[in-house]
Amino acid sequence: MSSTSSAPPWNVRCLPGAAGRVFLVTGGNAGIGYFVAEQLSATGATVVLGSRNPAKAEVATASILARVAGARVRAVRLDLADLSSLETVVEALKVDRLDAVVHNAGVALDDPPRWETGDGHELMFGTNHLGHFALTQWLMPLLSAAPAARVVTMGSFAAKSERLDLDDLQSRKAYQPKRTYGRSKLAQMYFGIELDRRLRAAGSTVASIVVHPGGALDSLTPSRPPVHVRNPAARLSSAPAALLVQGKHAGAWPAVRAVLDPSAGGGQLWGPRVFGLRGRPRREPIWSHLADTSVAARLWDASRALTGTDPRAIPGQA
Repeated sequence: MSSTSSAPPWNVRCLPGAAGRVFLVTGGNAGIGYFVAEQLSATGATVVLGSRNPAKAEVATASILARVAGARVRAVRLDLADLSSLETVVEALKVDRLDAVVHNAGVALDDPPRWETGDGHELMFGTNHLGHFALTQWLMPLLSAAPAARVVTMGSFAAKSERLDLDDLQSRKAYQPKRTYGRSKLAQMYFGIELDRRLRAAGSTVASIVVHPGGALDSLTPSRPPVHVRNPAARLSSAPAALLVQGKHAGAWPAVRAVLDPSAGGGQLWGPRVFGLRGRPRREPIWSHLADTSVAARLWDASRALTGTDPRAIPGQA
């Protein structure tokens, strides 16, 4: 019997220990990212919150320290919309290796107009995808220094119904916020799967895993004041939705499992068990459009040209 088949069922409330390991969670100061960081902190690992807002990161850090006895958690400034700033993150981490990064941070706009980053990229595509694409290159030396590091990319169930327009990645021709957001998350998911292909081809020990949170609502999320305050009226009104979706604490489960579970492997997709929308995390088949390697390769080349980086490469080495 293999070690995988003999392992006990995964328990989201009783996670394996990870003392001595170091995890970075981008956007770990709020939303799903906060709960990823809180849950990983309970394993004994050192958890670093990547946040563009130091004040919010301080509040989130204090919340985790108050809830998790002995938590080893701190924050670094991380602005994915500013590509030129990302190289400095490696030094700010002050570690000699990184066991996992959870690419979680993101921007979601509900209404026009279209906004751009300082680098001239559409804000959601530039932050959610290009920022993480570039960050991965700078983190690769630290990831490669760990015995079996993981890059965990947080996609979205909204990406399942989207398709990339490779001739309009920046949504200049037809900008619709919800569609642009879905496509930015789809680009992230293509990146995560293509990254693993390239890491395997290079003989790297780093694995890349893609996850999505299913349907995760604020109104079904437990309070973590002042990071998140649950409105009782909103929770009551959204109670019927709990049959189909869940809170952001549960939306964090697939990412946490992808970081910790030895049975999770590179190139895989993990999400909630029930219709991909709610429930405990499980591996699921790669969506058919995500399996298109030609789209992934073209996106990779475009992303490399837009950022001037190549996440598979180790800076300073040929």
